[in-house]
Amino acid sequence: ETAKALWFVYLTITIMCASLYKFFGMSWFDAVCHSFSTISIGGFSTHDENFAYFEQTSLRWTAVVFMVISGINFALHYIAWTKKRALHYFYDSEVKLYLSILLTTGLITYITLYLSSTNSSYLFSDSIFQAVSIGTTTGYLTSNYSNWPLFVPIMLLTVAFIGACAGSTGGGIKVIRALILMRQGIGEITKLIHPNAVVSIKLGRKSLDPRVSESVWGFFSIYVAVFVVLLMFLLSQDNNFLTSFSAVGATLNNLGPGLGDVANNYKELNASSKLGLCLAMLLGRLEIFTLLLLFTPAFWRN
Repeated sequence: ETAKALWFVYLTITIMCASLYKFFGMSWFDAVCHSFSTISIGGFSTHDENFAYFEQTSLRWTAVVFMVISGINFALHYIAWTKKRALHYFYDSEVKLYLSILLTTGLITYITLYLSSTNSSYLFSDSIFQAVSIGTTTGYLTSNYSNWPLFVPIMLLTVAFIGACAGSTGGGIKVIRALILMRQGIGEITKLIHPNAVVSIKLGRKSLDPRVSESVWGFFSIYVAVFVVLLMFLLSQDNNFLTSFSAVGATLNNLGPGLGDVANNYKELNASSKLGLCLAMLLGRLEIFTLLLLFTPAFWRN
């Protein structure tokens, strides 16, 4: 029943997205293809120019809205649909951090581009669009963000490591894990100041089971280890650091666009590099543990 309910919510949001795309100027073919790509946070387009093909600002803002929606836990969408309550989004700690990250990233991107005198008739919309697209790991492009001041693409790629919310179609380590790691770190600092203090991590009004925070730290450590191994492998294939770092980050987080030699596509990489990145994509989409479990001897003994 839960799977059916979530599937119903997914289709409903997709139909709404396609209808608005059509209303603001897309053909039905483009609208349907881009709606599935948007809600699935896939980032694929029917045009070589990606989303830059569509010059209507209304289409770009529509994509921004639905990328943000798709990056939120679909269980919250289901609650909003069935119980007619929209305010519950703003009571969720993960959603509040998620929206704060996207908004802050978008504003920093705009301010940086504005101060660097970047010439663009869509400067504000491009800044917000790319911040949301990269931050949610969708991967749509309205401009070649790799040509922006290097601080901006590196910042956007870093935000993509956090990704979207748990229970969404986005990639990354997920906002809820980042939130737990952050609060755990703050708790450890508090314990250093007050050794006898009993510090518990809270999400909303509930205290978090220590076992959950342990599993998050376990996931994060494996994630970092996998990233470093894949990064070293790409460096061993004579790829430069920026290309290797961004390619592994983009594939492990299911983002797509990278920097350096993979800013436009990955065709310049050799076969071994591409195979390594294929593994990164599988690990990222299956959230690492699922795939690594298959190679654990204890799994097969039972």
